[in-house]
Amino acid sequence: MVSTEEKNMTQISEFMLLGFGDLHGLQFLLFGVFLAIYVMTLMSNIVILTVVSADHSLHTPMYFFLGHFSFLEIGYTTTIEPMMLRTLLSAHVPISFPGCACQFYFFAALVATECFFLAVMSYDRCIAICNPLHYSSIMDHCGCLQLAGASWVAGFLAPILLMVLIFRLTFCAANEIDHFFCDLKPIMKLACTDTQIAEMTSFICTSLFALSPFLLNLASYTRIVSTILRIPSITGKQKAFSTCSSHLTVVCLYYGTLGIVYGFPSGPQHEDLLKLFSLLYTVLTPALNPIIYTLRNKDVKNGKLKGEKYELYIRCSQYTMAVQP
Repeated sequence: MVSTEEKNMTQISEFMLLGFGDLHGLQFLLFGVFLAIYVMTLMSNIVILTVVSADHSLHTPMYFFLGHFSFLEIGYTTTIEPMMLRTLLSAHVPISFPGCACQFYFFAALVATECFFLAVMSYDRCIAICNPLHYSSIMDHCGCLQLAGASWVAGFLAPILLMVLIFRLTFCAANEIDHFFCDLKPIMKLACTDTQIAEMTSFICTSLFALSPFLLNLASYTRIVSTILRIPSITGKQKAFSTCSSHLTVVCLYYGTLGIVYGFPSGPQHEDLLKLFSLLYTVLTPALNPIIYTLRNKDVKNGKLKGEKYELYIRCSQYTMAVQP
């Protein structure tokens, strides 16, 4: 016979996502709002990809990286938001053990990749402003391909070790994840074996694949600001700053929301706040990024596909801003 202790140590086969719990009748309203935001996020990034691909005047390093970034945002939101929408309709959504591992891996890989791309895009702006005479030779087609390829490869290699360590832990009878997707902290809380190695690996991975790109962003913008301050004319300063203001806004928004979530103290009393803050970087930030990059960008507005598709995107973006909670 199998003892009770041995039963409790049996590896579970699935998790239950608790989502947002009992919302007292608000779940259908929030489902409609988040579904609209998700659709608008997909549409806006698809429009950006289409415009950048079709208009030869936008075949520059900045828009090359922006196209990759839009493709990344499509994958990023699709990894999280469909499951989140399911949790709004049902408070207990089952997800298989391999399915949870896959969602965590792709979420972590895309987060790391986005960090690398933000660093690459800040480097591109730094070269354009601080070393304009050598920009075309440094950021040539081959160089752009190498930077983009390295970002994708490094991003998808980054979470492999952490995923293996986490999902080799033993999860006991408790299999309810108090979150709307398979995130790091809620999963590790369910483990009934020592998580010290996994926690240390998480810290190292975060330092290497999130903090390092942030420091590269910081170094690039320190040099950019220093260069802009040396420009004698106010018009020149404004023109130089306008070329990187959108990217700087996205960097601040992205790292700000990540810092709030992963720097926030964990505990039962903070679970609801943690889920609320998680919406910032899984729903709000991806919805705002295309708006920040394009509504203020004259090059994209003047692209060959402005017409009906771009006007539709403008209306969709305005509607998205209106319905956000």
